[in-house]
Amino acid sequence: MNLATFLGKQVLGILAGYQQDNVVIHVCGVFIQSDNSLRVYFPKGHTFSAGDFVTLHLDNRSGVDEFDAEISVYRASYKGRVISQEEDWVVVAPRECQLIHGMSVVLEIREEGYQFPADNRPELPVPFTTLRNMPEPESKDAVNKVGVLITMANEQPHTTVLAFLSSVDDDIFLITFPQMFKSRLLKRNPHCFFAMDERAHYTFERAIEWNYTIVEGEASLVPSDSPLYETIREAFIRKNPWEMGFFLQSDVEMYHIKRRQLVCSGSRGTLR
Repeated sequence: MNLATFLGKQVLGILAGYQQDNVVIHVCGVFIQSDNSLRVYFPKGHTFSAGDFVTLHLDNRSGVDEFDAEISVYRASYKGRVISQEEDWVVVAPRECQLIHGMSVVLEIREEGYQFPADNRPELPVPFTTLRNMPEPESKDAVNKVGVLITMANEQPHTTVLAFLSSVDDDIFLITFPQMFKSRLLKRNPHCFFAMDERAHYTFERAIEWNYTIVEGEASLVPSDSPLYETIREAFIRKNPWEMGFFLQSDVEMYHIKRRQLVCSGSRGTLR
């Protein structure tokens, strides 16, 4: 079965990879091949070589601006290896990929012999946020219902799509649960990136030049017994009403990503 059956033959991707002590993130055009390899176009060029590991977030959100608690679009964190490159293109072969719709895996791809890399980094308590007051929500992001979180897994980054709340100071607030892979990665390394875009309002041809923001920052927890938590929760639900049910679960975690810097597509952020 082919990824293009669910996503279409051309989609937008958020690509991340490690280079020396840096994380390189690109917004790119992705053309899905019949063998589930990807031909990836970089509008401003790239610095990847054959053999490099990269991760792409793929989904079919273009034209979709309504979501529910399951974020019911097809989406995948595609972990691959660059097998050839040109000035503005690379071809990426899959190492591991799960295509998810709602809460179900509908397609799984795994390179023969692939094993998830061991991760012996200890999981440490995430510090509490130093915020004391809720910053003003960013009104222009009201229509941007979900974004892409990029966390620092071993060998290559991990990507996942999440509902979020943003502020005028580029704070990002999101929720998850302790058992989730992204939460465990943040406990091993709270350094992360979050990409916001407006692809629901663009065709593919226009969206390659869309207005997007990539925030590089450090994740901290908002304590659930603090007045700040309740203020953020109310604002989060106003923006993302389908998320209300998650707050009824006692182990829900609220993360605050404090901006270190804004990152342009193709530029280098730090690994830590």
